Amino acid sequence: MYAVIATGGKQYRVAEGDVVRFEKLPAEPGAAVEFDKVLVVGQGADIKVGAPYVTGGKVTGTVQAHGKGEKKRIVKFRRRKHYLRQGNHRQSYTEVKITGIAG
Repeated sequence: MYAVIATGGKQYRVAEGDVVRFEKLPAEPGAAVEFDKVLVVGQGADIKVGAPYVTGGKVTGTVQAHGKGEKKRIVKFRRRKHYLRQGNHRQSYTEVKITGIAG
């Protein structure tokens, strides 16, 4: 069974037992989290599509860890104008293990 959920401004396809990295969530490691914005629930040829969300759809998971992604370099440059700006960015994430899908 799989589901498509919306969180952090993005959509993710998840299945039970998956470990997925979401945008940082306000939860401690080991805490249970619940996603109620379920867009699609499916198993084989049986698919439920929400409008916009599946009624009664819910995905539960457990927070595994928090962390930061790989470093991205940011460079702004204008040739012949003596303009160069450099920076870095590391996006925070939360690893969640999906424990259940209902819908």
